[in-house]
Amino acid sequence: MLSRNAEGLYWMGRYLERAGHLSRLLLLQIETLVDRPIREIDYGWKRIYGQLGRAPLVGGLEPSGTDDIALADSYTLADDLTFERANPDSVWNCLAAGRENARQMRHCISAEMWSSLNLMWLRVRGVQLQDVWRDSPEDFYIDTVREIETFWGVTDTTMYRDESWHFTRLGRHLERAQLVSSLLLAHLASESGSGLDGGASDSEWISLLRACQAFDAYTRTYGFEIRPERVLDVLIIAPRAPRTLCRALDICSDALDGIDPGPVAAADAAARQAARQLGTRLGADWQRAGDPEATLGEMLAQCQDLHHRIMTAFVDYPADEIPTA
Repeated sequence: MLSRNAEGLYWMGRYLERAGHLSRLLLLQIETLVDRPIREIDYGWKRIYGQLGRAPLVGGLEPSGTDDIALADSYTLADDLTFERANPDSVWNCLAAGRENARQMRHCISAEMWSSLNLMWLRVRGVQLQDVWRDSPEDFYIDTVREIETFWGVTDTTMYRDESWHFTRLGRHLERAQLVSSLLLAHLASESGSGLDGGASDSEWISLLRACQAFDAYTRTYGFEIRPERVLDVLIIAPRAPRTLCRALDICSDALDGIDPGPVAAADAAARQAARQLGTRLGADWQRAGDPEATLGEMLAQCQDLHHRIMTAFVDYPADEIPTA
């Protein structure tokens, strides 16, 4: 497969997974604006910005007083995360980048995939926050999440199972692994510095489950009593939960197994070996983890390392290392 095709499909998967994830977080955050205490609203914004490693355009992330929200108003923050062109991780930019990669790879994806993605883009491309904020801003995020999930359903049912399929899965699930790792780290960091008695409330742990589409998995496993250690287990290692961190890493390894060897044998072998070890190592490390934040931080670093290995093996390999006939 041409490296530019592999790269385009890989990034298409990553950008669209990122857009869906951020849309779910913003939907949950907008819902809290109705009746939640200011400190919990502040907690939610800090968790989102902490995951992105980004500071708000206005204000900071540290508490400024007992009754005042530390951040700028929610309208400004939602605009920064949704439509801000200068924010590379905004929902709008992720959708634009995902759609552009799909446009360049139309010969590698199904017509139904392109149609589904293009219709979504036509809906959002000219929208600004003031257009959706005045009535029901959560509807915008509900529609975006639903359309991205529809795109992935169309992908699963129409895409030919060749290397294009495997690179799309690889990008999507490696992005998911990094997003879940960074979200959990941001949640734990926000909990320890939240100023809320007892740390995060049950509603914050429930919103974390909902953001990762794991609330049903949790209640089927443990019932409705919320315990933080159980939430982390369901998001990381639960064997029957569909979107755990371990499962995302296993899918990355499976996707790499479906891809022909890259042109540089050493780089290809290193990427495959790293992918095979990640899920197994995480499961073993988590069972004996004394410090969840340290374990998740190490896993996030290893996911980022796997990304660089994949790029080196299939996209950015040195031309002088390609064997000649």
